[in-house]
Amino acid sequence: MYVRDAGQLRELVARISGAPAIAIDTEFMREKTYWAKLCLVQVATPELSAIIDPLAVEDLSPLYPLLHDEAVLKVLHSGQQDLEIIYRLTGAPAKPVFDTQIAATLAGFPQQVGYASLVKELVGVELDKSDTYTDWAKRPLSETQVEYALNDVRYLVDVHAILDANLRQAGRLPWLEADFERLALPQSYEIDPDELFRRLKKVSSLNRRQLAIVQKVTAWREREAQRRDIPRRWTVGDESLIEIARRAPANERELLAIRGVKDKLARASYAGVLAAVAEGRAVADEDLPRLQKRARRAVDIDGAVDLMISLVRLRAKEHGVALQLLASRDEMEQLASGERDASPLLQGWRAKLIGDELVELLEGRISLSVRSGRLSVVHAASDPE
Repeated sequence: MYVRDAGQLRELVARISGAPAIAIDTEFMREKTYWAKLCLVQVATPELSAIIDPLAVEDLSPLYPLLHDEAVLKVLHSGQQDLEIIYRLTGAPAKPVFDTQIAATLAGFPQQVGYASLVKELVGVELDKSDTYTDWAKRPLSETQVEYALNDVRYLVDVHAILDANLRQAGRLPWLEADFERLALPQSYEIDPDELFRRLKKVSSLNRRQLAIVQKVTAWREREAQRRDIPRRWTVGDESLIEIARRAPANERELLAIRGVKDKLARASYAGVLAAVAEGRAVADEDLPRLQKRARRAVDIDGAVDLMISLVRLRAKEHGVALQLLASRDEMEQLASGERDASPLLQGWRAKLIGDELVELLEGRISLSVRSGRLSVVHAASDPE
């Protein structure tokens, strides 16, 4: 189906509402806007594939109950941006969800495996990806664009079924629950303008007063970009934000003396930036923001990390996944240094597969032993595996 009007949309929803799982994909444009411009919505069940044209069907609300129906699994591939668009469109996250890219990593595929590669490997179909970088806002769509869009969901239900069966048989399906639940959380798609300053390069070079200024100016930039619906970098660049914080301009002349400001910042925005700077300068000393500093790593963690790598390599080989997928050296160093609260190794399926065991190793509850040329895990007061 190619849905171009409200009647066709209602018909489509009626036909797919009883399906236990539906594949979903979107095509959008974002190069010149802050908010993604939705250009197509593709859906599929084993019996039907369809594309919905939001540029022709202005009211997509008949689709919303299906997206929020917890009895219907929503299947996507690398679906973070698609789910963000659905959240902005409907006001609530789609759930439950199954992301085939995430699932594929536990089935032995490389990290961030592409959809076309999965389809070729699991379904035996080679997809034409020539329209990957097409202009989805242009109408009418060509036959190849329509076919490309349909293909993005046409085989997704089959891919899900195969991955689901493989992971269920291997006992790994429950490992994905935390990752998929996280995709269905509203906070995964909410932006806090007051926290974005922490992501800026060179922000660690600023003192606490300068941090207060860059926090306020960065938050102003985000809200301004949202209001004008333009990319944030079009408002003022990251480097200029850092320099504004360092110099704390008090007037227009001082502001325009900062490199990069005059080139990008609209004249109507000067007052907003200066007001944000003044707000940062007025923050009370006791309320000045801090950056979370990493604890200095002990020089003697190298030995512990080497042991951790041996264990990760052992489990990666056993489970048929890449070592880098399970744990990077930096992540292991963080864990060995005692940084556990936000460790990705202790979240989701990685905690079950390797993270919890690495903690046991660090705490001496297990050790590594070589017997007959084979690396083994030894539990306290027990025989080797």
